[in-house]
Amino acid sequence: MRLTVFWDRMNSQFGEDYAASVAKDYVLADIGGRTVNQALAAGEDVKVIWKAVCEAFDVPDSLR
Repeated sequence: MRLTVFWDRMNSQFGEDYAASVAKDYVLADIGGRTVNQALAAGEDVKVIWKAVCEAFDVPDSLR
């Protein structure tokens, strides 16, 4: 998954403002107790991060 696709999906799920907030503030256990932004900065695979977001927020199948 490309980073642009990841952000498109985040924005589709949450809206631009809330997506940025989720990425900055919400700690996800499935990516080592880090936020999306921390995991991205650490070089975590974007697909792994998106899967963690999907699990935490019950993202609909159409965006998975």
